[in-house]
Amino acid sequence: MLTAEQIKAYLNRLGIEDIQAPSLAYLAEIHQAHVRTLSWQTVDIIAGKPAPIDIASSVGLILSGRSGYCFHLNGAFSELLRSLGYDVSWHRAGVQPLGQEPRINSFHLGLTVTLPNEDGDLQRWIVDVGLGDMPFHPLPLEPGEYVQGPYRYKVTASSVAEGGWRLEHDPLASFVGVDFAPETVDSLDEFLPKHEFYSRSPESPWYNLFLVRQRHADGGNELRGCVWIKRQGDAVQKEELRTKSQWLEVLADVFGERLVRYTDLERDELWRKVFRLHEEWKRSQSS
Repeated sequence: MLTAEQIKAYLNRLGIEDIQAPSLAYLAEIHQAHVRTLSWQTVDIIAGKPAPIDIASSVGLILSGRSGYCFHLNGAFSELLRSLGYDVSWHRAGVQPLGQEPRINSFHLGLTVTLPNEDGDLQRWIVDVGLGDMPFHPLPLEPGEYVQGPYRYKVTASSVAEGGWRLEHDPLASFVGVDFAPETVDSLDEFLPKHEFYSRSPESPWYNLFLVRQRHADGGNELRGCVWIKRQGDAVQKEELRTKSQWLEVLADVFGERLVRYTDLERDELWRKVFRLHEEWKRSQSS
């Protein structure tokens, strides 16, 4: 559990000053602030400095002005919620990329929160701040279609886990959806080898891909290498960033990522690597 000082510092990072008793409204406020303020990112991975995913380390990322990817973000967020008095559960999950089949492979840490509804009955909610652009605020764990700003999500039964559920992404999104196993897990041990693969293996999709995602009420932003992808409503625009100063400015002003862990020399090295990979990608596209 977080200390009172850590809770205050965490909420301050999200721009929230008050601490309230558990409620759906307060959960939604914290969730939205988290997704809007803390980007999903592979910065430390591509820089060769991946952060551990134990809860203390993940919370430390947030409190030091940094961010991470799903294991860090959902791990830290779950600890904040538990410290605020919420009933939080961890679940094994798996993201379905475009062109691939649904799976639950523990490459994603899923979260649910159980709260009493207006009638006093317990209701479960899908919360997830570790996917970058879904969802913006909690979704009821009930089949149906849900609209959040320009994004359309669907909650259905999972086809790969009996009793599990599936969260389908918006049709314009970069992946299809996520499947969740119904059973809860009490330890991050299941996810440690997955993190090791994601963060250190040359076979990892993130090993040589600089990717930062951030959601807001009316759309979202993604920085993929040197391409800034901006979604506003149903309109999607792409802009190529050709200089280090422009790239760093977008990172800081749009995504809130100021590379606080990195020296000037390390920032230069990171930019050179990202730009080199970007140019390689462009050549592969042209050929």
